[in-house]
Amino acid sequence: MSVFCQAIVYLLVASPSVAQSQAFATITIKPAHSADPRNARVQVLPNGDLIASAVPVITLLSYAYDVPVNPSPRLSPLPDWTVSERYDIEGKAPANPITPSLQDSEARSRIQQMIRGLLADRFRLVMRVENKTMSVYALTVASGGSKLQKSAITKKGCTFDTDPEGCHNFVAGLGHPLNAKAIDMDDLAHYIGNWTDFPVVNRTALSGPFTVNTEGWAPMRLPPPPPRPRTPSPASRQSSRSWANSVSN
Repeated sequence: MSVFCQAIVYLLVASPSVAQSQAFATITIKPAHSADPRNARVQVLPNGDLIASAVPVITLLSYAYDVPVNPSPRLSPLPDWTVSERYDIEGKAPANPITPSLQDSEARSRIQQMIRGLLADRFRLVMRVENKTMSVYALTVASGGSKLQKSAITKKGCTFDTDPEGCHNFVAGLGHPLNAKAIDMDDLAHYIGNWTDFPVVNRTALSGPFTVNTEGWAPMRLPPPPPRPRTPSPASRQSSRSWANSVSN
C-alpha cells in the first residue's frame, strides 16, 4: 500500500478563453490547421518553449499531471471535446526557466507547472487532488540486474517530444510494443499506467535515457481460418451416383 495522489479534474468551459496565460510570457492557441492525428506533435524546447500541433487537451493534461491518457479511475470523466478537438499552440517561456544546473526531475516539474498554468488560464481547468492510501505497482530492477541499452541521445537537450525520434515518448504500435529512442524509468512507469488497474511508480533508481524495442504484449494474431469443406474424391462421387441410381430404380 502507498499514499498516492488521485487527480480529480474538472473542465468548466468547452473552448479556450481569451485570457492571457501567466505560465508563459506569450501564448497563442488556435484551432488545429490539420485535424489528422498523424500530424499531432508536442515539443518542449530546451529553453522551456512549447510548440504543439494538432494536439488534444488530454495530451497536455496527461503530461502536466502524470495521469493516463486512457480512461482511468484516477481521472474524473472529461468532456468529449478534450479528446476530439485539436489545437495548434505556441508558448514562449519566460526568461531562464530551465537552467543547465537543474536536475531532470526539476526541469520536468517546471515545465509541468507552466503547462498547468496554460490549462487553467486558457481552458479554465480546475484541479482538485486527493491523497488516498491505495495499492500500486512498483517498477523495480530484476534480480539479474538491468539489461537496458543506453540511448545514443544524451540528457543534454533531451526534452519531451512526441516525434518518433524524440525524447521521453513512446511510439505506438500494434500490440502495444515499447518502442522509444530515449526514455527514463519515470516515462516507462507513466506509459504502462495507461493499461494497469493501479498506478505504477518507479522504484528502479536507474538513470536514463534508454532505448527500448520490444514485441507487443497484447496478442495481435488473428485466429486461424475455419477448416475448408472437404472435397470428395472422384471414386466417392461415382459411388454416390451409383447408389442414387440404385435407389431411383
